[in-house]
Amino acid sequence: MLLVRSLLFALAFYVTTALFLVLGSWLLLAPRSWAMAGLKTHAIVSVWLLRVIAGTKLEVRGQEKLAKGAVLVVSKHQSAWDTFGLVPLFRDPAIVLKDELKWIPFYGWFCVKFEHILVKRDKAAKALKAMIADAQIRKAQGREIVIFPEGTRQAPGAPPDYKPGYVALYEALEIPCVPLALNSGLFWPRRQLIRHPGTIVVEFLDPIPPGLPRKEFRAVLEARLEEAAQRLVAEGRRNLEENK
Repeated sequence: MLLVRSLLFALAFYVTTALFLVLGSWLLLAPRSWAMAGLKTHAIVSVWLLRVIAGTKLEVRGQEKLAKGAVLVVSKHQSAWDTFGLVPLFRDPAIVLKDELKWIPFYGWFCVKFEHILVKRDKAAKALKAMIADAQIRKAQGREIVIFPEGTRQAPGAPPDYKPGYVALYEALEIPCVPLALNSGLFWPRRQLIRHPGTIVVEFLDPIPPGLPRKEFRAVLEARLEEAAQRLVAEGRRNLEENK
């Protein structure tokens, strides 16, 4: 039954995504706000399909801690779910992504349209300067700047592997930083077809004010984020057992 529901969801998800990309392609020529509305609609539909077909619900905690206006969001990254499921939780997110994605037909074109922050990871110093410059523009627009500091998906409970880019953004932007913990990888595992029933929990943590010294900020951010992530993973594993 679990496999059947997972297959049905996969079919519904990829068909729906293809339809949004192709039928919504005219949004590439429309105002960016219209395209962002389309992105959020796709995410809301996808989260709904996941709940109805696979039995995977979503619980969001601490969203009131996300201040209005420009803010840096530093998020754990466990699953492909994070790339769309988090989008409706923000007003106007600008997500830090790898530059290669822009060459993917439709999907990549929309990443450019959304004015996400696209980073060429093979040119470290130059890429860092470009990322900060783009983030400054997004800050001026009052957008949330969202970065996955480990750069790629990490299995739930895996040892952390933080890259320095998020620290550079914090120092340069001088805006509050909101850590974001989650346990999505337990219910939408990476490189697997199975979608487990239960409840994905996303938790916004207490904001870190701007202006902390580099070492202090990094220590506070990583300690706070890892503690919350471990707690949510433990909670998620209990939830998986209850839903077997």
